[in-house]
Order: sequence, then C-alpha cells, then structure tokens
Amino acid sequence: MKNRFFNFALIFVTLCAAFVACVDAGQAQTRRRNTTPAAAANLMSQLPASDAVVHVKMKQLFNEAMPRILANNPARLAQVNAAVEDFKTRTGLDPRMFDEIALGTRFTFPVEGTTKAQTIALAKGSFSAAAMVAAGRVASNGKYREEKYQGKTIYIFTLDQTISVLGVIDFKLAELAATPLDSNTLALGDPVSVRSALDVNRSAKRANAELIALASRNPTAVIGFGGNMSEQLVRNIDIGNAPIAADLAKLRQFYGSVSTTDKDLQLFLGARAVNAEAAKSLGDTLEGLKQFGALLVGRLSGARGVLAKSALTNLRIVTENNELQIQTAVPQADVGPLMGN
Repeated sequence: MKNRFFNFALIFVTLCAAFVACVDAGQAQTRRRNTTPAAAANLMSQLPASDAVVHVKMKQLFNEAMPRILANNPARLAQVNAAVEDFKTRTGLDPRMFDEIALGTRFTFPVEGTTKAQTIALAKGSFSAAAMVAAGRVASNGKYREEKYQGKTIYIFTLDQTISVLGVIDFKLAELAATPLDSNTLALGDPVSVRSALDVNRSAKRANAELIALASRNPTAVIGFGGNMSEQLVRNIDIGNAPIAADLAKLRQFYGSVSTTDKDLQLFLGARAVNAEAAKSLGDTLEGLKQFGALLVGRLSGARGVLAKSALTNLRIVTENNELQIQTAVPQADVGPLMGN
C-alpha cells in the first residue's frame, strides 16, 4: 500500500490528537458554566450564508480550559499569553475580552483542485466594540482606511504580516476589516465578509439554520461546529486512497463538538451521508482502520504516543441510518505536553 494510505490510517488513529492540535484552544472545553444554547444560536444567526459555522466559548477557553490543559506545560502557556498580547498590540483587539465567537466560512474553488476559505468572525463580549476598533486604529500606526457601508463605518487595517492566534495557529493577514454590529458585538474578517455581515443584520431573514442546529447539538461543549460537504470540496481533499475517497464523496454534512469533563477532553465528530448504505460503508472502513491503527500506535513515542493510545482505546464508531458518529476522549493532562510540538 502507498505511504499516503499509511499516513491516512495514522491520522485516523490519532484523530482526536490531531484535531485538538489544530483547533488548540478549542481543545479547552470546560464544564457546564457556559453560554446558553439560545445565546450561541443567536450569535451564529447573525452570520452571512456559510458553508460551515463554528461557535467557541472564549471566556471559558482562556479562564479555565487553557490553564488546566497547559498546567504541565508552563512554557507553552507563557507563549500563548505572549501571543495574545502581541495580537492585542498589533490590532488593538484583546481576545480575552470576548465571551464567545461565531465563525462562518464560505468555500470557493477558483481553479480545479484548489479550495479557498473566506471566513467572518463575530465576537461578543462585555466590552465596547467601538472602543476596541478605536484602539485598533492606534495600534495600526495609521495604516488603515475607512469605508461607509449600510450606515456603518468599516475600519480596514493594513497588516501584511503573520499573526499568531493563541500562540498556536499562524496565518498571514494582508488586511483585517472590523466594524461594530452593536454595542458589544464586533465583526472581523476581510472587507467582503464584513459587508455581508452588515447585510444580514439589516435583514429579518436569517441564514444557516440547519448548520446552526448541527453546531448546537451539544449545549455543554466549548466548541461546536457544523458544515456542508460538496462533492467538489471532497474532491479537493487528497486522501491518497481511491475507495476511501469514494466513500467520503458520499458525505453531505459534518458536525461535532469539543467538550470536557473534570479530567478528560472529549471529541465528537458526526457526518451525514447520502444514504444508510454509504454511511455503513465508511463506518466499516473506519472500523478496519481502527484495528490496523493499533499496530501503528506502537510506533509513536513520547507524548504523541500516549495521546494516540488514549484516543484509540476510547474510540467509538457508530452508524445509525445515514449518519456516522465518531467519539473519543483523552486525559487533559496528556494534551498539554503535545501542544507546541
């Protein structure tokens, strides 16, 4: 078998660890002291039409989850805090002031085999959105312009630099547009996405109802998400294995959540296929990879091996009608040493 197939199997075995490492802070799900489902849905309902939506409870992430997960990795915790301060200095925006964030993403396919994601973020918190935008004007050293749209002022900051989010995810930003939607809600993204958010909030019609329902299925989660999977989106994912790619091409929606108990970090992933037969076929494939994965876990050493072993031991795959559900849990103490590696 090709190396790419082994790589896919390895990714499946370490699914939770890999996903957690990608969303990082999202790994930090906390207890039940959180935003109500109605409040989460309300913020997401202000997003423009999207192919995927995400809700993150930022206050819990910063105040509870990150310190607990990184309790055994103080150096990484210091890096996260430093990155937050750096982001604040460059943009005037302090993520620690956000209670919750809703993200909406649209996928476009400019050329065959290429997928681009356009994302808008709505940040809500106990702060003055207008004051934060004003701080961003100062932090950008005058490198911004203003646009009037729908009776609002959009501030577009010229950054042209790499921004580190939570000290974990680095991405290149040429421009960052921001405008207050109301007294404590800020829209952030590229100029086109921010204009779309203003359009939505002037209309009584709301988009993304089905995706919002998927993202809100676990009301105790710190992160919830839901999205549509077009055939073109799946086609652009290089799985490296034709039968598995064929199974994935029959998926139409995905959803999931990240949450915690007092000790564990829990990951849930769900997918809806075109029919029950397609869901069962993919479920059978994943069950086979789970058995095969037990052999690969032994090759992983250190913190990654510990985390992968926990994820595989607790991994459960369930097929019900046209839905495939995957869930697992890993000790929070096992996640911290891996972050930043």
